Amino acid sequence: MEIRPLTGALGAEILGADVRDPNQFDAIQTAFAEHAVIVLRGQDISPDDHLTFARRFGPINVNRFFKPVDGHPEIATVLKEKDQKEAVGEGWHTDHSYDQIPALGSILHAIEMPPFGGDTLFVSMGAAYEALSGKMRGFLDGLTAIHSSRHVFGATISDSEAAKSGRLFNAEAATQDARHPVVITHPLSGRRGLYVNPVFTTHIEGLSPDESDALLQMLYAHCMQPEFQCRVRWQAGDLTMWDNRATWHKAINDYHGYRRLMHRVTVEGVALS
Repeated sequence: MEIRPLTGALGAEILGADVRDPNQFDAIQTAFAEHAVIVLRGQDISPDDHLTFARRFGPINVNRFFKPVDGHPEIATVLKEKDQKEAVGEGWHTDHSYDQIPALGSILHAIEMPPFGGDTLFVSMGAAYEALSGKMRGFLDGLTAIHSSRHVFGATISDSEAAKSGRLFNAEAATQDARHPVVITHPLSGRRGLYVNPVFTTHIEGLSPDESDALLQMLYAHCMQPEFQCRVRWQAGDLTMWDNRATWHKAINDYHGYRRLMHRVTVEGVALS
């Protein structure tokens, strides 16, 4: 295998890998731990192969809100048809931060890609935290944030294109609320990093609404700096895995008139502290 870093902050593409080969798993896992985002190019695999690879990292987290792949309830369908305008995941977010035990990571397989566009952006939460001043890091270290699924997947989105098209469903199950430290210690690397995101984080405990909003907006603007980012340009067959405890991501919706189909498997994580 050849491992090529994408940027100085995070991410690597891996050439010559075969996720079906268990003998390569240790090297892939090491690259994942180091880079937080890995792009395994050219993986001609079946849904069962996808699941087998994911299970090497841990148990599967079955998504409550995405339409599953036919015959594979553990795989979520990530789809935008050529006549649809909205893409799921356009805002900066961290998958499953609304769960009491957030997911380890997500593994996304590109099935059908547009001729251009449809990239995914990622941000290193460790690099963003380390770039803050010492006084700000000290202030944030003692804070707790609330995350929720209610406003994102609940009844309030029933009129959205994603809900009407059936790409998102099960709104009545959007009842998750969770408390997590604003700054976590990564369970594998031990690196400190921010753990708030613009989509699922609702507020910071112990601050007034105005104080909470101002602090979160400052942190979000800080994290969005390009120095902390990498960009994945997809090709059909690519398999990208990212660490939800160490990154944000967002889908770029710039391919109107074309179909984009992907399969996503999410791996269970551990409690954060």
